[in-house]
Amino acid sequence: MKSRVPSLILGRLLIALVTLTIVSFAVFFATTMLPGDTAMILLGQSATPEAVAGLRAAMHLDEPALLRFLYWIGGLFQGDLGTSYANQMPVTTLIADRLANTLKLAGLTTLVTVPLALTLGITAAMWRGTLYDRIVTIATIGVISVPEFVLATLAVLVFAVYLKWLPALSFTYQVDSFSGLLRVYAMPVITLTFVVSAQMIRMSRAAVIETLNTPYVEMALLKGASRPRMVLRHALPNALGPIANAVALSLSYLVGGVIIVETIFNYPGIAKLMVDGVSTRDLPLIQSCAMIFCFGYLLLITTADIVAILSNPRLR
Repeated sequence: MKSRVPSLILGRLLIALVTLTIVSFAVFFATTMLPGDTAMILLGQSATPEAVAGLRAAMHLDEPALLRFLYWIGGLFQGDLGTSYANQMPVTTLIADRLANTLKLAGLTTLVTVPLALTLGITAAMWRGTLYDRIVTIATIGVISVPEFVLATLAVLVFAVYLKWLPALSFTYQVDSFSGLLRVYAMPVITLTFVVSAQMIRMSRAAVIETLNTPYVEMALLKGASRPRMVLRHALPNALGPIANAVALSLSYLVGGVIIVETIFNYPGIAKLMVDGVSTRDLPLIQSCAMIFCFGYLLLITTADIVAILSNPRLR
């Protein structure tokens, strides 16, 4: 029987490409419908109608929206993100430093979240039905139920206002030592860890429990294998595919969480840059940042789907 894996992977990649195209269309036209006149905002309320009209013509805002979209999407394919209206600088230059900060925050969160979540998820599955399993399950449901901005606000109130252990705002230029790194990144990473790890714990626990219910694992238990040995030697190797899928899918929550976290903690990343761009109606900057987030989200979701396809033995 011929394997269906290549065709399924190709189909998923095509779906991702079509989705990205539709998202780019939505991002462009959604940002153009933001309230206010960009030229008027840049020139101020005292600007004359002639000056506003001249600036609109210089920025090609007087051209049809569809034509501007085609110019913009063509520039994206060529790596040209346009010029910022507010700073008169290439958007690529503005994003370069901020992207590094956002990736650093996401990387540190991943380093903390993945080992912690997998440990809790696997051990909860190992001792399912026990008090430990119930505590982990209740805690994860509680964290999932709380929005990211509430978690971030609570972190500021507890660690910055009452305990005064950590600064309320995160300034990356203060990182000159390991202790400085901990102080700057502690609260953003803690908040994002709560957001991402809850889903990862639940999904990894479910993946291991599903594997534990298979006949060969039950046979190992009947032969006298201890529960830790049964999980680590028999169940876990066969659950690596679903667990990898759970990790990739859960990390996609970073995309939404990082926008809230960077804004609340004033962290100088792409999300904060995009929020600042909204206040000045800097359309090229907003559109580019939004597309980066959409691309990152689609990349993680597509990776999760491909891992699920590769780990399914019935498709081989």
